Amino acid sequence: MLPSRLFFDNFFDDIDSSKELDKMMKCDIFEKDGNYTIEMDVPGFKKEDIKMELSNGYLTITAERNSEDHDDESKKYLRRERKSYAKEMRQFYVGEIDETDIKAQFNDGILKISFPKEQEEKDTKKIINID
Repeated sequence: MLPSRLFFDNFFDDIDSSKELDKMMKCDIFEKDGNYTIEMDVPGFKKEDIKMELSNGYLTITAERNSEDHDDESKKYLRRERKSYAKEMRQFYVGEIDETDIKAQFNDGILKISFPKEQEEKDTKKIINID
């Protein structure tokens, strides 16, 4: 017996739309040469669409675009995903670093952010001998 969903399935539906993580800006975070680096996929966005903000030790990356093209009025879309308003955001705790230490590059849909590791406070305790 075949499930009825097979025959009455909507061709234009997503296979599994419950995966919100698939829609997020995916990233890799690694440590190299005393720096932390975040490499983030931001496909479909331009450099001007991306904003970064550092507040209370949290680095927030927001990518936002708005469809401003003038479409042909004769088109009747059945499904539209490519040309639409989109906003994605990720936030990372980076510690109390200076914003001038953060370096960012955007190339071919990949945002690369690099910043120094937080320096651990060295133990300033000294032993004093008693004579």
